[in-house]
Amino acid sequence: MKFKALLPAILAIAACTTNPAGKNVPVYLDLSRSVEERVADALPRLTTEEKVALTHAQSKFSSRGVPRLGIPEVWCTDGPHGIRPEVLWDEWDQAGWTNDSCTAFPALSCLAATWDKEMSLLFGRSIGEEARYRKKDILLGPGVNICRTPLNGRNFEYMGEDPYLAGQMVVPYVKGVQENGVAACVKHFAVNNQEVRRTATSSNLDDRTLYEIYLPAFEAAVREGNAWAIMGSYNLYNGQFNCHNKRLLLDILKGEWGFDGVVVSDWGGCRDDDEAILNGLDMEFGTWTNGLTGAASDGYSNYHLANPYLQRIADGRVGTKELDDKAARVLRTIFRTSMASEPHFGSFNSPEHYAAARRIAAAGTVLLQNNGILPLNVPDGGKLVVIGENAVKKMVVGGGSSSLKTNYEITPLEALQEAFPAADVVWERGYVGDTSTSYNKVDTGQDLTDSRSAAKLLSDAIAAIEGADAVIFIGGLNKSGGQDNEGTDRADIILPYGQDAVIEALAEAVPSLIVVNISGSPVAMPWADKVGAIVQGWYGGSETGHALADVLTGAVNPSGRLPFTLPKALADGPLKTERQYPGIQEEGQEWWQEYYDEGVFVGYRWYDKQQIPVQFPFGHGLSYTEFEYGNAGLSGKAIGCAGSFSPGQGEEEVLKVTVKVSNTGSIDGAEVAQLYVCPPEGDVERPVKELRGFDKLQLAAGESGTATFSLPRRAFARFDADAHKWVVDPGQWRIEIGSSSADLRTSATVEIR
Repeated sequence: MKFKALLPAILAIAACTTNPAGKNVPVYLDLSRSVEERVADALPRLTTEEKVALTHAQSKFSSRGVPRLGIPEVWCTDGPHGIRPEVLWDEWDQAGWTNDSCTAFPALSCLAATWDKEMSLLFGRSIGEEARYRKKDILLGPGVNICRTPLNGRNFEYMGEDPYLAGQMVVPYVKGVQENGVAACVKHFAVNNQEVRRTATSSNLDDRTLYEIYLPAFEAAVREGNAWAIMGSYNLYNGQFNCHNKRLLLDILKGEWGFDGVVVSDWGGCRDDDEAILNGLDMEFGTWTNGLTGAASDGYSNYHLANPYLQRIADGRVGTKELDDKAARVLRTIFRTSMASEPHFGSFNSPEHYAAARRIAAAGTVLLQNNGILPLNVPDGGKLVVIGENAVKKMVVGGGSSSLKTNYEITPLEALQEAFPAADVVWERGYVGDTSTSYNKVDTGQDLTDSRSAAKLLSDAIAAIEGADAVIFIGGLNKSGGQDNEGTDRADIILPYGQDAVIEALAEAVPSLIVVNISGSPVAMPWADKVGAIVQGWYGGSETGHALADVLTGAVNPSGRLPFTLPKALADGPLKTERQYPGIQEEGQEWWQEYYDEGVFVGYRWYDKQQIPVQFPFGHGLSYTEFEYGNAGLSGKAIGCAGSFSPGQGEEEVLKVTVKVSNTGSIDGAEVAQLYVCPPEGDVERPVKELRGFDKLQLAAGESGTATFSLPRRAFARFDADAHKWVVDPGQWRIEIGSSSADLRTSATVEIR
């Protein structure tokens, strides 16, 4: 029976093979035809039942194809840092495969910290190759939600606090993934900025804030990156769930931006039959179903876009216009991926992928402070003391849907032992944090249990540093609940497990203490002026230890820059009330209500406005060499660009800015020249400055280069919600260029009228 059912598809494929010119072959199987021609040919061949089947899951990570026509299933995989191990048909637990251990790439907060679009392209290409090898059609990532609060448990999966930086970094990633015939599914659309009550909170904000802060990275992914898929988010926006939010999906995404790909629900994020049908959702996926046995309780048949959809069509409550659009988008995705005209094969766990993971992790490592202690030099026969749980704890497993299974994960301690083979490298724990080692039945194989008291752990660490040539504390966060973890937020930005006290005690004994913070989110550093050096590390994936050791030893000159502000205390930030975060319950409202009262003043925009000192500013990062800036040069026609324009316009260049950057030190290095625009005073309150360009220059010792920035009209614009237009205000605009948002080296002015 199975062979008979598949016979038409087999004959059709055979016909395509034996008739290269396409004679008598259905257009949708003719690989010489365009995707749109193939979609137009295939769609009328589908029955209503087959079209509906395309729009909802049949298992945890797949949706049904059309077997009689040879149209395959669509298979998704969690990213965005690696290809998730195979799970059971209906459960999150692993399927028990032995050949699905992937290359773990760095977390996206680390990628953003590279401020390097070439690294983003390398990341996308590499993970896209792994997805294609594993026969995945949609990679569920990257994430570009804004770091509105440092408490958000998924900040490590996103690209920082600035929409321009996130937008510039997401585009190459998307292009790199899709070069491999894999759809990048950019998530979570939109204003999804917390994990606490993520499925029951409405994010309420005005259009100016939406368009200036929370949409630009998604817009760049769609309009510049040509992303083939978008994932809706769990929360509501202005009272309607985002996986079927008419304003977000129909009016903006598919309307203003012209998105032609598929909108995928987050798993279980669809809540209403009619809204799912009418408001722009194309593929519904979910959790905790009984689809494997096909019992009467089969969850897949009862999905909003399954039997309820068919019933509404049958009784005339809805037509088939929306269904044809959904099915066409799914077919388009299939013809772009598994049935693409150009075959893609990918590769898995290749030496090139491990090398890419190491390069990216090192490029994102940020040297925050250095009193001449780094790069590290431990003589043969010397002693290096490493203290801290994060020196040995493997971080790839855990954290939620980005949890991975890998062939190996190099820890910082292992890498430092490798870097100094002739030295005595001693490890002491210092504190006990998270002793868990497994997630969804993937286990790191470590035993992190420790029965010592906090006092004993500290005294043992202090005793170990006697006679040391160098001491490194490696701590920070991990991916357990209440830290960098899907489904939970943090309670504060102070380091957990009493680490501040450990660092203070170590610093008193060793003023030259080196502190390495491993996290995906901002943490407070009240001990910063008492230690010799501070390095911001990340969840670096398979090669995390090697990458960190490369920077500490000087094998790689650090060039990472902070993608978010490191404040001194949580209370310094813009979220001051419960109505802002985590939301409040209001009489007559079914869902929690959260109000973005801070408007566009998020991250450095807030600290600039309030003139609040921070520990380390947005864009900050040091090098082992020094850079000097020349004078900024301006050319172009910005003088006449005042006025308004509609969304989707304003991308033409109106100003070109150049500046000479010189490496005045004795070693090769990379500098990230950052350009900020400062608006004139006006009737509408605006941020003091906003990032509008960056250029990473690799310069040999003594070499000079030119940083070049192309500014479109949009770079000067604010969003006028009443007119629903972008507006460029006339007046004296200042262009500031420098090494961080607080270290601006050169400036110029431009008159706009």
